[in-house]
Order: sequence, then structure tokens, then C-alpha cells
Amino acid sequence: MISVIVITYNQEKTIARALDSILCQKCHQPVEIVVGEDCSTDNTPAICQDYAARYPQIRLYCNTHNKGIINNYYDCLLACRGEFIADCAGDDFWVDDQKLEKAVCLMEADPAITLVHTAWRSYNERTGIATDTMPQPFPGPVTEGKDMLEAILTQTRMPVIQLCSSLYRASTILEAYHADTSLFRDPEMGCEDLQIAFFLAMKGKIAYLPDVTLHYSQGEETVSSSHDERKQFRFDRRVTMLSHELSERYQIKGPAVTRFFSQRAFTLLMHAFRAHDAALRHEALACCELWGARPTPAFTVVKAVTSHDVLWRLALRLREKLR
Repeated sequence: MISVIVITYNQEKTIARALDSILCQKCHQPVEIVVGEDCSTDNTPAICQDYAARYPQIRLYCNTHNKGIINNYYDCLLACRGEFIADCAGDDFWVDDQKLEKAVCLMEADPAITLVHTAWRSYNERTGIATDTMPQPFPGPVTEGKDMLEAILTQTRMPVIQLCSSLYRASTILEAYHADTSLFRDPEMGCEDLQIAFFLAMKGKIAYLPDVTLHYSQGEETVSSSHDERKQFRFDRRVTMLSHELSERYQIKGPAVTRFFSQRAFTLLMHAFRAHDAALRHEALACCELWGARPTPAFTVVKAVTSHDVLWRLALRLREKLR
């Protein structure tokens, strides 16, 4: 059996699209859909209840309080009955009705494959246009997962493995989850997918299909993409703390890792600069030290500018005029 996790919150405009894209899958394996409805305040619960009433393969969990993405996801994962797990966020949708079939055939043929992922496109909700993403850094059909660990930890603009395009072995990730639940559940870690990709890569082979199977929703504010500088600071800090924890624990070191933490420290400092928030600036500087980052020239300049409030205000005014 394949279990498909769908977590959703206030996505009344897109949740039906996501569910329909899963229901149309043609696969020799039975498919169940595990929906985690996270106490939405719009019409999302009613839509999910309607689908669950019409389709017996949907198991709906309506949360009585908002759990947040991390706890909602892992509660759904623990409820899965399948040997294989996929997921599709409530605002994303699959565009290939053979997506699950192609992936599960690869995994059945080679037990060493712990995850299959595919090409995907970024879908602009405002324009309805889907655009290709950056070239896949590991385009081969099968890659030794350990060769991908550094790239997974240091991803910035695009995930090395887009989990919503993937199918993975339940037993592999559950073993890692039970061995160290805090790495998955700790809200300070910021996301639910990076650690899954990391551990699946560490435990086996990763297969890649060049077929586009997913349209990844963009254009609306999400947890990972906020227009609020303070919110974005918090998210970026938490996710980078997860990368740092994994880097330290499993000794993933090297120039690329050092550059990554230097870039992330600068990203945090720029969020603090744009928010004109001295407390965030202090946090950014502390993170730079904790992560062993080497301050870039740009970081040094922004640090100097933000050390004097008058200069900081002038820099913000100048930035506004130049926009």
C-alpha cells in the first residue's frame, strides 16, 4: 500500500485540486490518503469532510487545535498504513497520473532505493503559469544517497529533493524517527522535510525521474515564504539550525558547508536590517558565531551600518529611494 499525506490549513481554494490530483492516480498498489486538517478557519474542513464522505480511501483527521506544520505532518506519518509514503501539500498538485506507479515500480525493483523524486515546476497562483525550476544537481537515475548529504544540508534557492514530488520507504524514515524523535518534532528545527530527505539519503540510494509530476504552488504567503521580515527571519533561522545540528552530529564539513552558513548568517542580518530590529540583529550575530560562519564583506558592511541607529535609518531611507 501507498499512503499519501496531505496536510492543510486555510486552503479552501486549492485543497480540492490537491485531492483530485491524488485520486486520479493509476497505480497497481492500493492508495490511501491521510489528510491532516489543522483546524482551519475557512471552508477547508467542510471540503475535506465532503471528500472523505465520498471516497473511502481518504482518512481525515480534523485537529481540534492548530498543531502547526511539523506536528501535523508527523502525526499523519505515524497514522500511515502504507509500505511507501508520498505527500502533497494542500496548495500543491500532481500533474502526472502515473506518478506513484513509476516511483513504486523502481522501489519494488531495488530494495536499496529509499526515495524516488522527480522533476517539478513552480506554479504561480496569480498567473496560472508553471515554470521549470533550476537543473537538478543529481540528474542520474540513481545516486548513492551519502553523496547527496552535503548538497541537501546546504540547499538554499531550490531543494535538492522536493518531498512533494517523492515516494519514500516508511520503514526507513520510521526507524530514524524513533531513534531521535526530537530531530523531527522539535519546533525549533523549523521544517518537516529536510530531515526526511537527509536520513533517507543517508540510509540508501536516491532515484530520480526526469518527468514533471508536481506543480509547486508559489505566489501566496506560506510558512517558508513570508512577506514579513520577522517571520522570515524566524523560519530561516530555525531551518538553518536544523542544518547545523545535522552537520555537527554527522560531521558533514567542508568549504561548501562553511559558505552556506556564511550566506545564511548574512540572510538573517539582512532580515534584521530591513525590519530595523536590533534584537534580530543581535540574534543574527549570535548565529554567525554559533555556526562558525566566516563573515562575508557584505556581512561586515551591514554589521557596521546597523551598529549605529542614525546610520541604519539613513541606509533604510536610501534603500527605499533606490527601489
